[in-house]
Amino acid sequence: MTASPDVIEDAPKAQESQLPSATLGGDSKRSVEQITLLLFITVPFIALLAAVPLAWGWGVSWLDLGLLVVMYYIGCHGITIGFHRYFTHGSFKAKRPLRIALAIMGSLAVEGPLVRWVADHRRHHKFSDAEGDPHSPWRYGESVPALMKGLWWAHVGWMFDEEQTPQHKYAPDLIKDPALRAVSRQFVLWTSVSLLIPPLVGGLATMSWWGAATAFFWGSLVRVALLHHVTWSINSICHAVGKRPFKSRDRSGNVWWLAVLSCGESWHNLHHADPTSARHGVLRGQLDSSARIIRWFEKAGWAYDVRWPSTDRIASRRASGDDSQRKEAAAQAA
Repeated sequence: MTASPDVIEDAPKAQESQLPSATLGGDSKRSVEQITLLLFITVPFIALLAAVPLAWGWGVSWLDLGLLVVMYYIGCHGITIGFHRYFTHGSFKAKRPLRIALAIMGSLAVEGPLVRWVADHRRHHKFSDAEGDPHSPWRYGESVPALMKGLWWAHVGWMFDEEQTPQHKYAPDLIKDPALRAVSRQFVLWTSVSLLIPPLVGGLATMSWWGAATAFFWGSLVRVALLHHVTWSINSICHAVGKRPFKSRDRSGNVWWLAVLSCGESWHNLHHADPTSARHGVLRGQLDSSARIIRWFEKAGWAYDVRWPSTDRIASRRASGDDSQRKEAAAQAA
């Protein structure tokens, strides 16, 4: 698959009409997809709220905790490496087995179908923090009440907006791939697989229904809710606060305390300064597990033509044009 451009131009109308839908409900309003998303957002969130008192009162087993962590990082890296850096921005090229595996891994995060996710994110970059951005926290203004309303919109509200991103315009390359189109349309299937793996493992490991139930609670519901809110925080928190050492035309910021949980995505200012970069945490001490795994893929021969940022490229994107700043950036990235 060729690297996808960050800004997708309008496809010819005749060509658009010939592309099949990659969404359960097509592009219609209030589709089956949205109803499914509502279900798998609210139920895990309720479980997340219940997790604290349950953990305080009864604790959590090492098996349940292990299932939560393993499934969390499979889905998280499926989103960050697959949906985001590969499918949306073309930060590297992948052999076909890896391409399909990344599509499935990202689908296990229960954040919506592949094609819709990519289309929304490409549109976000085209209009970042300006009119047309599907999830800018600055949508309603800059006063405190407006920002509070905007943060809610950027975090979760935008997903149920009736004005959906036209997928044939923003992700025609994915729709044309039969395998990727199939994975995208099978969103409910992969959601079911994602939720059933933990109770299956937990039940077999303990040979009890109680083991399956607790594994479902922690490894499925709590895990999905935690991953949802970490991912959505990139849209909301990372566009409202954080340091901005690099030049970008929006308000994207670096939020260090989200780096580990977001698999490196919270180094968001660099990402918007250089969207196709395969590494987001480019300065010393900035943990980016997604970039590390991409490097492993590259060494294994599964990924190639990786767009690693050079020291000169990083330095050129510093917010200050001062030569000393450029030299410091180059030294830190070396």
